[in-house]
Amino acid sequence: MGSFDLDLPAETISRLGEYYSLLTRWNDRLHLVAPCTPEEFAVRHVLESLMLLKHLPQNATIADIGSGGGLPIIPCLIVRPDLAATLIESSQKKSVFLREATRGLKATIIAQPFEQIDPPPVEFVTCRALDQFMQKLPALLDWAPVGSTLLLFGGETLREELRKASVNFEALLIPQSEKRFLFLATD
Repeated sequence: MGSFDLDLPAETISRLGEYYSLLTRWNDRLHLVAPCTPEEFAVRHVLESLMLLKHLPQNATIADIGSGGGLPIIPCLIVRPDLAATLIESSQKKSVFLREATRGLKATIIAQPFEQIDPPPVEFVTCRALDQFMQKLPALLDWAPVGSTLLLFGGETLREELRKASVNFEALLIPQSEKRFLFLATD
């Protein structure tokens, strides 16, 4: 898979294609992702999401905040069935989609804003496209379970906010991008 350094079996690629088909059927009603070609979806959404896999040990537990269309966590769950995730999405309608999209995967859906629930006992917290992300970042940092690693997608603004919050982090440039990063943050 080019600069993403992935080698996926045909069966897994087929399952990712099924996820894409399901998402595109729901997208007109729910606006899960911005319109894009299948190729753009594969690179920008699926392959970027799969960058998380190198940082998730066997049987890792993850909370995905603002899951929306299931990115980044659903592609990860498809590729790595050992992973277990709690998808936290404030929109009831998008939560219905997530229940459909995660059938057969180790996933729990919570249809509430993360700020209104106690954090599940997880090792990792992911977030890719949360509404008002920069305003909610301090609450997310406080909410994350002690000792967990945050895996956050963003750019220079996120880098600066993590610095201001005195968070230890590493920034990994996303392949085929000049300004988007995966941030690994610990407290």
